[in-house]
Amino acid sequence: MRIITSIVSFLQRVRGGGTSIRKAKKNGLKVGNNLHCAPSVFIDPAHCFLITIGDDCTLTSKVHILAHDASTKIHLGYTKIGKVTIGNRVFIGVGTIVLPNSTIGDDSIIGVGSIVVGNIPPREVWAGQPARKICTLDEYIAKHGDKPFFGREYQLNPGLSEEKKQEMRQAVENGIAYIV
Repeated sequence: MRIITSIVSFLQRVRGGGTSIRKAKKNGLKVGNNLHCAPSVFIDPAHCFLITIGDDCTLTSKVHILAHDASTKIHLGYTKIGKVTIGNRVFIGVGTIVLPNSTIGDDSIIGVGSIVVGNIPPREVWAGQPARKICTLDEYIAKHGDKPFFGREYQLNPGLSEEKKQEMRQAVENGIAYIV
């Protein structure tokens, strides 16, 4: 059974390009409680002991967290390394790359496709390549607080009625809506 579990785990990582969080933790990755991590997340396997991820974080699809940079190897003969610290309640959007020697403060949001270099203060929204401040978390929440809202019964599943789908289509006709 153990061999089958190992094979399945390997195939999932190859298919999704992801990292085994359990294996990374054995190799020194520090992770808080309640990590929500897509299967395709890549966490630097050779230097995961330099990476810390706080409580209640979400790492979406194809996020890469790197604690080394081998760009100096050919010309200088050595590779740069640096720690990566991700605070509590951080959301990191699809396809984001977090580079060595970076810190993301508590309650921050990193937008889709960003490249994080350096320090991001707590309670801020950043996006871009390299990531730049977009707004504070409070401004972001205020901006998104008065939109159409749908409960859990609207989440996509095989039983979602055509009527509920139509309600959602109408709600997003002129912009964004929200679902639990």
